[in-house]
Amino acid sequence: MEVILYIAAIIAAIGFLIFCVSVGMTLFSLKPILNSLAGTLSGIEGQMEGITRETTSLLSKTNSLAEDIQEKSEQLNSVVHAVKGIGDSVNGLNTSVQQITSSISKTVEQNEEKIAQVVQWSNVAMGIADKWKNRKIIDQANEVIQEDIYFSESEQSEKPKRKWGRKK
Repeated sequence: MEVILYIAAIIAAIGFLIFCVSVGMTLFSLKPILNSLAGTLSGIEGQMEGITRETTSLLSKTNSLAEDIQEKSEQLNSVVHAVKGIGDSVNGLNTSVQQITSSISKTVEQNEEKIAQVVQWSNVAMGIADKWKNRKIIDQANEVIQEDIYFSESEQSEKPKRKWGRKK
């Protein structure tokens, strides 16, 4: 039985040797793959540094833009408030105009009869004024006609009478 034990130990040692050789061969075949993987990881690390720099730059620009947008938003808010104030002023002005218009309408309605009388009297006054102007024009025309008649009579009396007939 001892022999079996030695044989078993030799078989185990041979098996262990085969196992070690196969693990060694596997590790040697993995060495180029691991070297390639190390190179790829180095490249990825460099790319990640570049991406980190770009991300930092973009984040800085984004923060700058956010601050600019915030400032412009605040300025726009002041413009919106100003426009709202103008709108309120226009509404107030419209209300005032409506009140004045309604007040004038009420006053006109209350004084409608007086206004009609004023219009009638003004028509009468204009009619009298037109008649007076016409009479004045007629009087001036009569004076001009009388002066023309007077001058034409005086001119005829001074001219010698002409005989009708042929000139010799």
